[in-house]
Amino acid sequence: MIGALQPWYLWLKAFHIIALIAWMAATFYLPRLFVYHCQVTAGSSESERFKVMERLLLRAIMTPAMLATLLFGVLLVLTPGVIDWSAGWWHVKLLAVAGMFAFHGCCARWRSDFARDANRHTERFYRMANEVPTVLMIVIVIMVVVKPF
Repeated sequence: MIGALQPWYLWLKAFHIIALIAWMAATFYLPRLFVYHCQVTAGSSESERFKVMERLLLRAIMTPAMLATLLFGVLLVLTPGVIDWSAGWWHVKLLAVAGMFAFHGCCARWRSDFARDANRHTERFYRMANEVPTVLMIVIVIMVVVKPF
């Protein structure tokens, strides 16, 4: 634990939430772009436009927001008194956060497939995938706010 972080707790928490909102917004939007990308012909001007949008969303917003969320989250965890390490909610939240990182990695892989005109999934697949971050977000928020166990 780093006691020097305690006076900064509310600032760290605010920046963690801001970064998380940006990450979640991008995480909700990128799979939606994939849905629309599936509807156009590979190599078309529309497809090329989606490739640019997807690349910029992932590289300029989604990944930096994820890294900021991670940084501020780690700093919060290192702040004395923030986490009761014996509480069960913490472990469930951590598992859901790991799921968010895994989903982020999947989105990066799918974007790479689209960039190479090698998409292997259907529009329906991306519609269903778009629900994954919502479920994870619900679990994370309930664990942090309600702390059910």
